[in-house]
Amino acid sequence: MIIDILCTKLIKPCLPTPPHLQCYKLSFFDQICEREHVPSVFFFSNYNNLNIDERLEESLSKILTHVYPAAGRFNDKDEYCSILCLDQGISYTKAKTDCTLDNFLEKARNNFGLAALFNPNENKNIDETNIMVSPIITTQVTKFKCGGLALSISYAHSAMDGFSCCKFIFEWAKVCRMGTPVDKINFLSFNMGNIFPTRDIMGLFKSTCTPLIEQDIVVKRFVVREAAMSKLRKKCIDESDGALTFQPSRVEIITALLWRTLIRATATINGYFKPSLMSFPMNMRAKIPYLPLVKNSMGNFIIDVPVKFIPGETKMELHHFIILIRNAVNKVIASCANASPDEIVSTLVNTYNESIRSPEWGGNHEVDNILCTSLCKFPVHDSDFGLGKSKLIFFGMKDAQMFWLNDIGLEVCVQLDLKESCIELFERDDDIKDLSFVRDAKL
Repeated sequence: MIIDILCTKLIKPCLPTPPHLQCYKLSFFDQICEREHVPSVFFFSNYNNLNIDERLEESLSKILTHVYPAAGRFNDKDEYCSILCLDQGISYTKAKTDCTLDNFLEKARNNFGLAALFNPNENKNIDETNIMVSPIITTQVTKFKCGGLALSISYAHSAMDGFSCCKFIFEWAKVCRMGTPVDKINFLSFNMGNIFPTRDIMGLFKSTCTPLIEQDIVVKRFVVREAAMSKLRKKCIDESDGALTFQPSRVEIITALLWRTLIRATATINGYFKPSLMSFPMNMRAKIPYLPLVKNSMGNFIIDVPVKFIPGETKMELHHFIILIRNAVNKVIASCANASPDEIVSTLVNTYNESIRSPEWGGNHEVDNILCTSLCKFPVHDSDFGLGKSKLIFFGMKDAQMFWLNDIGLEVCVQLDLKESCIELFERDDDIKDLSFVRDAKL
């Protein structure tokens, strides 16, 4: 499959950013994020809209007038604690491929990771040696031979999180579809740097553990149908014999099942159970009742909730994993619900120092690390650029073991980024087969 780059340009805000907004303060939560770009690719079955190129660019320029930091650049003069919003623009690439969308989907059945070929990162629009000098957002629109289209967007994690990006894409799509006037575009606030200012983080964390970059990641995609979800919920409640005192959410059930299956697959490979640390990034915007101003804030406002599996101590029944996840999440929420901004920062630091940033867990290669990101209830699949809603989305970078969850109505899409040595054992697990997961790479 050959992808031809037709052109790359900078899309700038259609109105200049006023002087008083030209220095956007980053927050503490931005400051501690990995300096990396996070891409996603949306696939559409056709683009019969003859002026889609013009509409995409025009609407993007309108959106950037509101989301002005996205068109700026990180400021190296203050150790990247702010963004200079001088309307430098975001990178926008137009491309075409010699294959049809059906051809691609057939190739992607065995490894959905092929979707990463449509990321703008793949075409060197981002300087990976110094991510902080690159555009904060890069996009690429690739047209298939048949009339299908792949739209990719990649954002700098030091400026945005999944919530911010999903809002950006959803509103861009709405403006593109409806032709919304610039003065009616208003969906994010820009106050996180004032509420959680950057600080000297030297000595704040026990260690700066660098995540292990996996080299053999294979990507699979499944859909959990509503009937399978109901069956699994009933099964885990019945088997708990009263141990579950709450109705588990679909995210808790699926995450628990995926994590337990991975632990069993890894144990089969190693011949013994290893400790496992699952990080569960939690959007905190709706969790802090007294901070309504952050409900729609741009930037990062997530805490990676650590959930620990300890061999010989953690029981292997599914409901035990569900309880483990629920308790870990509730502990962090309870610590932050009525806390001041400084106390929330302290909660994060203490939580990370006991897990993700500790030599015993995050810095220990004898511990298996897995990240689970849930975008359920985010408007991921509702983004309609006038092409209809995308039903197929690829997430991530293929550099670490991850579970990605997103929903379409009552169905839950699961993207698995796992080591090649694990994936076959994972798919053969009885729980996965009993669930009647549907492997799916269709629109």
